Amino acid sequence: MPVVDLTALPPLLPGQAPVAGLDLGEKTIGVAVSDATRGIASPLETIRRTKFNADAARLFELMESRGAAGIIIGLPVNMDGTEGPRCQSSRAFARNLLRLRDMPIAFWDERMSSMAINRMLIEEADISRARRAEVVDRAAAGWILQGALDRLKNL
Repeated sequence: MPVVDLTALPPLLPGQAPVAGLDLGEKTIGVAVSDATRGIASPLETIRRTKFNADAARLFELMESRGAAGIIIGLPVNMDGTEGPRCQSSRAFARNLLRLRDMPIAFWDERMSSMAINRMLIEEADISRARRAEVVDRAAAGWILQGALDRLKNL
């Protein structure tokens, strides 16, 4: 199955199946998951990146434990709308996942997600810098996934 446009994702998923959301970083992968109705995203875990196969195995474990049937990956588009090396890396990650498992995957523009999460954690939650580092990736994955879910709801 190829990577699909976000709007083409719902028909490819079982009726009541959650989806996973990913915030791909160089050292970590933030993971979030939706509820079965795909209305609410919840941050789940931060995977410390090691080797691709080990990272993918942990991701698949998390997805299976929650019944997730597809993935939405944050696409780090530049502020001017162009795609740079980080986008290429995200697209390569998706292609490599598809080599291991056939499943629907879509991208969601993640511009400013980490910045928004950091601001929220500082201003609203008053979380220390050390604690923010622990939660920002999975929180950003939740932000990315919730944005995509909201877009799908408004189709």
